[in-house]
Amino acid sequence: MQTILGANGIIAKEMLKHLPLYDKAVRLVSRSGKANTPYEHIAADLLNASAIEDAIAGSDVTYLVAGIAYKASVWQAQWPVIMQNVINACTKHESRLVFFDNVYAYGKVEGTMTEQTPYQPCSQKGAVRKEIAEMLMDAVEKGKLNAMIVRAADFYGPGNTNSMFNMMVTDKHAAGKKAQWMLNADLPHTLTYTPDAGKATAMLGNDTTAYNQVWHLPAPDESLSARQLAAISTEYFDAKAGVQVLPKWSLHLIGWFIQPVAESIEMLYQYDHPYVFDSSKFAKAYGIAASSYHKGIQAIYQYETERKEA
Repeated sequence: MQTILGANGIIAKEMLKHLPLYDKAVRLVSRSGKANTPYEHIAADLLNASAIEDAIAGSDVTYLVAGIAYKASVWQAQWPVIMQNVINACTKHESRLVFFDNVYAYGKVEGTMTEQTPYQPCSQKGAVRKEIAEMLMDAVEKGKLNAMIVRAADFYGPGNTNSMFNMMVTDKHAAGKKAQWMLNADLPHTLTYTPDAGKATAMLGNDTTAYNQVWHLPAPDESLSARQLAAISTEYFDAKAGVQVLPKWSLHLIGWFIQPVAESIEMLYQYDHPYVFDSSKFAKAYGIAASSYHKGIQAIYQYETERKEA
């Protein structure tokens, strides 16, 4: 049995394209318990320890790919509880655990982010990510369970409504508008293609030799800037060339009225500093390269075209 905690997110949807290749029994767990899939789907609150124990029962592998409200105070209150509940349940039921993480715990990195990059968070959300990553690996070191952390750079991909790149570049282009970016559009900014991330997470979760370590999920070796990525996008979309760069003061102003923007202010270091993510460990171990940015952006274009025609 393969169980996904956080079954309605984009990564879960991409994983579902591959998990049945390893195990026909898949259980989806979400707060609503509703999904348009042929698999078992149950409702459970990740903050409820007994509900999570019941949800994980019988699972060979559990994937924690859930997202919660993008607010530092919510993360501080809820993520440690969620992680402890999942660790306890996986320990009780002897389920292997795959935690899908981001790079916030690394903080502002000089150079390239690798699996060996130390945790030096410079944000409240990054401090929470450091705390829960250390909780998990401490349980591993104590022999309580077999687990791994898989990390991705910023997302992009078809149907990805929470991707900054989708929202600021391809969504703008789909509407015939100029792309936008925050602070500096000329610094390298690695992106992870969500279909690659879903496929690789399913693969790692079903390789028993991959556990008890950190993996960076596939991302291109190319270090392209937002301006270069937007130029690729305009090759497909009939949109205005160039990028409108939003300065920090304007984001502070917008943040007064839009909470998600306000919550993003502490993460702006990712946009005034090179953001370079290395996934060569995965490429060397499995011989699988990440999809090119051209392929990924073309897939977004095809998705948006079909959506408009439907």
